[in-house]
Amino acid sequence: MNGSDDLVLTGGRIHCPDGMLADGWLSVSGERISGVGTGNPPQGKHIDLNGAHVVPGFVDIHCHGGGGGSFTSADPAEAHTAVRTHRRHGTTTLMASLVSAPPNELIDQMAALAELVTDGELVGIHLEGPFISEARCGAHDPAVLRDPDAEVVEELLKAGRGNIRMVTLAPELAGGIEAVHRFSQDGVIAAVGHTDAVADQVRAAVDAGATVATHLFNGMRPLHHREPGPVGALLDDDRVTVELICDLVHLHPDVVRFAARHAGPSRTVLVTDAMSATDVADGTYRLGGLNVEVKNGVATLPDSGSLAGSTLTMDAAFRNLVHGAGLDIADAVAATATQPARLLGIDGDTGALRTGLLADAVVLDDDLRTLGVLRRGAWVDDRVPKTA
Repeated sequence: MNGSDDLVLTGGRIHCPDGMLADGWLSVSGERISGVGTGNPPQGKHIDLNGAHVVPGFVDIHCHGGGGGSFTSADPAEAHTAVRTHRRHGTTTLMASLVSAPPNELIDQMAALAELVTDGELVGIHLEGPFISEARCGAHDPAVLRDPDAEVVEELLKAGRGNIRMVTLAPELAGGIEAVHRFSQDGVIAAVGHTDAVADQVRAAVDAGATVATHLFNGMRPLHHREPGPVGALLDDDRVTVELICDLVHLHPDVVRFAARHAGPSRTVLVTDAMSATDVADGTYRLGGLNVEVKNGVATLPDSGSLAGSTLTMDAAFRNLVHGAGLDIADAVAATATQPARLLGIDGDTGALRTGLLADAVVLDDDLRTLGVLRRGAWVDDRVPKTA
C-alpha cells in the first residue's frame, strides 16, 4: 500500500512508547507503521475505531501449541495450526516451546519447525528441558530427563542450526553452570526453570549468563523466608527477566501483582505456556509423551493433578493482568510486547507502536477483548474491526 492506499486507523486510543494518544491515528504503508499521531490523520483508507484501544502485537516466548496442534508433534501442519490459533488472539510473534524428550526426538521436532522459523511464522525454538530437575519436573516425563553434559549440549546446538533462541534448565544439575555459559556463548537465552536449586546455585547461573526465569514460581522450589530459592534469587536480580503465566490459575492475582510490581515493566514478561488444547474443547490431549486432561480449560496430569501447561491466549493474559491483577494497560503492553521483543533482540522491528516498526497491532474493545489483529500490515483472518 502506498500513498492514498495507505491504511489509517483513526479515532483510537493508541498506546505508544511515550503514553496513550486519545483520539489518535496510526497509519500503515506496506508492512510497516508509517506514522502515529493526533489531529488530522493523513490520507488513506480510513477505519474509524470509535475509541477502541490499539496496542502492539503480542510476543509470546513460551508456547507449546494451540487449536489442537502441538509443536512437539514433529508435524509442520500441526505447528501451522498452533500459530494461526494464537495469531487470531493477537500474538503476532511466537516462539515454539518443546518439552523434555530424548535428544533424537528433539532434533526431529526442531527439523520440523525449521521451515516455519525461516519463513518468519515462528521467531525461534525454546527447549524446555530435558536438562531439568526430576523433583520439579511438573508435566515433563521424568524418564527422559538428563544432566546437560557437554556432548549433548553441542549436539542440540548443531542440530538447531541457529533456530534455538532459549533453553530452560536446572542449574543445580551436574554440568548445569557450564551449560548456561555454553548456551549464552552461542547467543541462546539461558533460562532457569523446573529447578530445585537453592538461591546460591541460581545466583551462580545468573553470573554465568542466565537471564530469564521460566514461569516464575511454577516448577521451582518455593520461596521461603530462610531460603529464598529460585523465586527470591531470580525476582530480586535486575539482570533477570521473569516470565509469569497470567491465567490466574497458575498464579493468584495477588502474586502476579507482587511479582510484576517488584520486577517492574522492564523485567516482566507474560507468557501463555499454552498447549494443544488452547481454543478447543475440553478432553484428553498429549503434551510431549504424557496424557493431559483438560477440564473447564485447566490442563492437568490425570494421575498427579499437576498443572500441565495452560489453555491461555495472550489477549486473555493481557486482560487478566489489568482486570485481574490490577495493573495498568501500559504495564500490560510492556509485559506482552515491549519487553519480550527486547529480550529476543527484535525490538528494532516489533514490540511497540512506533514509526518504522512492523505494523503488528491488536485492536481491543473497552473490556480489552480482541476486535482485530494486524500482522505486518494485513488483517489476520480478514477480521477488520467494526466498532461504530
